[in-house]
Amino acid sequence: MGLQVQLVEVSTQGDRDRATALATLGGQGVFTREVQAAVLDGRADIAVHSLKDLPTERTPGLVLAGVPNRAPVFDAVIMPAGFGKQSTSGSELLASFPHGATIGTGSLRRKAQLLHARPDLNIIENRGNVDTRLRKLDEGQFKAIILAEAGLRRLGLESRISGLLQPPVVFPAVGQGAIGIECRDDDGEVRAVLGSITDANTMTAVTAERTLLAELRAGCHAPLGVMSTMTGDGMLTLAAVVLSADGQERIETSAKGRLDAAQLIGHTVANTLRCLGANRLLCK
Repeated sequence: MGLQVQLVEVSTQGDRDRATALATLGGQGVFTREVQAAVLDGRADIAVHSLKDLPTERTPGLVLAGVPNRAPVFDAVIMPAGFGKQSTSGSELLASFPHGATIGTGSLRRKAQLLHARPDLNIIENRGNVDTRLRKLDEGQFKAIILAEAGLRRLGLESRISGLLQPPVVFPAVGQGAIGIECRDDDGEVRAVLGSITDANTMTAVTAERTLLAELRAGCHAPLGVMSTMTGDGMLTLAAVVLSADGQERIETSAKGRLDAAQLIGHTVANTLRCLGANRLLCK
């Protein structure tokens, strides 16, 4: 396209505070507010987010205009350096951990699902950039840590992946593996450029997932997991799971519909989860 791009680095609240648990750090927007402000005040033309961190409530003056092709969506188990041969099954690794093993993750969603499968595990907050988390692991602070597969692959660290956690054991986060790009809603030129790099299937899937999240008013850090699956006949299946923070209670449901009914599918799954008691679990 012949575009010149200049990077504007922004430090967010979530980047600066690496000690406080995400669930108590400040709710939605801890990784996005400062980046959005840079676009609104004219320092930047676009805001690039990990879509799983972007709140579903629209920020006045901005529009989600670009969602490129999605990366892998699963969570990865990372063992200490020198662990040896990689496993293809994160669930097998999870089952092999000794009683009371210490696992590092900064995600309440991951923690709840891990505790549902292995209530004996000792789940410890693990904040910081990826290098910091890996260093803590290799120093022996954890038996294993859990990170998003997409982030590891984007950083060229796929060799550290020991196994992948997949449904029904662990469901990914809403928007996991996807990049969301916002711009000013009155910037037609930039909106057109971002539209040209948007992947239709990814946009459909994350629309269903984010509709579900918005309907439940759960927030980006809630113990809610989702999985979107598309089939060749133009159908989308959205499965979702909600757990109590301690993993003791778990409800799951799914809905299927046409690709052009992504919002309706998200609404349907949210309504069913509410009927099954999701609000009670999310408010615990």
